[in-house]
Amino acid sequence: MNGSISNTERAEVIAQALPYIKRYVGKTVVIKYGGSAMVNEERKQQVMRDIVLSWLIGIKVVLIHGGGPEISELMEKVGKAPHFVDGLRVTDKETVELAQMALSGKVNKSLVNLIEVTGGKSVGLSGVDARLIEAQAKDEQLGYVGQITCVNTQVIEDLLNNNYIPVISTIGCDKAGNIYNINADTAAASIAGALGAERLIMMTDIAGVLRDKDDPSSLIPEISVRQAGILREQGVISGGMIPKVECCIRAIEQGVKNVVIMDGRVPHSILMELLTNEGAGTMVTGQGEGTI
Repeated sequence: MNGSISNTERAEVIAQALPYIKRYVGKTVVIKYGGSAMVNEERKQQVMRDIVLSWLIGIKVVLIHGGGPEISELMEKVGKAPHFVDGLRVTDKETVELAQMALSGKVNKSLVNLIEVTGGKSVGLSGVDARLIEAQAKDEQLGYVGQITCVNTQVIEDLLNNNYIPVISTIGCDKAGNIYNINADTAAASIAGALGAERLIMMTDIAGVLRDKDDPSSLIPEISVRQAGILREQGVISGGMIPKVECCIRAIEQGVKNVVIMDGRVPHSILMELLTNEGAGTMVTGQGEGTI
């Protein structure tokens, strides 16, 4: 396919992206990355290339990642069976140590390495570093699952100002030194809000908010916070999409201009969202009437 595109056509594509580059240069964009988009190595490399390209054109990118499958895999290796309550992993002392190993070790450093190999400059952090994410226990029955109490952005801002891409694993801590596993969507919303990000991109396993969950072509391209409430009452936003949309709303309430939920498995979905008129996924905004 690449052979059928002339150099003139390639140049035209780049020229058409200029207004979008001007819009985002020097602005902070937070990307939450996880789920199936992280499982396929080829897809992971493509996502990191898109992140590096965004960084090279002057966007301040902050990458926040989960790693649920990696935690479960490590638990199984040591003979522990994962257990969930309302979609949240029950996390005892040993499990939170395994989560820290999987997220802040294997997953975080593999993403940093991919960014560096692709030509970017990156530093891996966990929420424990510089007390970036302070937390407390969310619910006693969940153990060391954390609820964020404070986000300290200084270390992120220092890295951005020195032209690094911060890569953050969502492990938090409290003042007593206890470690907590934090939901990655929740952490991304809180960090994006604390940074006053221009945009938060939530990469997930579906196209976005669908009017019919079984029909990808029923994607709703834009909704307001008010409309999100209506769609939830109608049952359009349901199941696992409810907490994702709630995180979007929380981010907007904390100062993020808009949030996009999109399918991270689609090639170049980040570039489509940032550098084209069509965008990708469903945009959640604080104002306007949306497209429902």
